[in-house]
Order: sequence, then structure tokens, then C-alpha cells
Amino acid sequence: MSITRRDTLALGLGAAALTVLPFRVNAAAEDAIAAFTGGTEMADGGVDLTAPEIAENGNTVPVSVAAEGASAILLLATGNPTPGVATFTFGDLAGSTSASTRIRLAGTQDVVAIAKMADGSFARATKTVKVTIGGCGG
Repeated sequence: MSITRRDTLALGLGAAALTVLPFRVNAAAEDAIAAFTGGTEMADGGVDLTAPEIAENGNTVPVSVAAEGASAILLLATGNPTPGVATFTFGDLAGSTSASTRIRLAGTQDVVAIAKMADGSFARATKTVKVTIGGCGG
């Protein structure tokens, strides 16, 4: 089997696209954060994000988030093609400012929770979740 110039060019373009793709996904997460916060600085802490360190199945990863005094919480999976997972909004009569759900993760990545507090400030928490392949630790 011989490789032609066209094959070489196609392989090179494919490799270049694969190296740029993670930057585009990360940029989508940063754009979602900027849209939610309006570019305001975020404090680290003040948000309790619970997610497993290792998920055997990336299709159903349990995640819970809580922030005392939050009016809204944005949940992102930074490595997914569409990073926005959910936005939870809490009213004045909400019994608690916490939520839990199951999310789908495309692979090992960071899960980010950003809380908009009642006073207009923002807080952030990040957790890395390793997704194994078939539960084999790959």
C-alpha cells in the first residue's frame, strides 16, 4: 500500500484539527462562564460540589451542588462538546439552595459549578472526574 500526497495532506489536516479541538471546547466553556457572570470576578469556595473522583460509566455521573445564599447555580462539564449542563434558579421561597442530577461526561474532565449569590457576587468550585472505559480504569 502506498501513501499518496493527498493521503498525507488529509492525515496532516486531521491531526491539526484534533490538536485544536480541545481549545475550542475549552473556549466554549469560558464563553458560557462569561455569559453567566458578565465577566465579574469569582471567588473560590462558597460552593459545595460533590462528584465522584472516578466514574465507571460516563453516561450517568451523579453530581450535586449547593451554595448557601445562591440565587442561581450554573453547572458545566468543560470537556463536553456542549459544556453547559444545567442552570438551577432559586427563588426567595426556596427551602434550600441545592440540587442534584446525573450528567453525561464525554471523558475525563473538570466539572465546574458557579453560583450567583443574592448580593450579586459569584463563587466557583471545580472537581476533576476521571471517566474509566468499561470500568477497567483506562
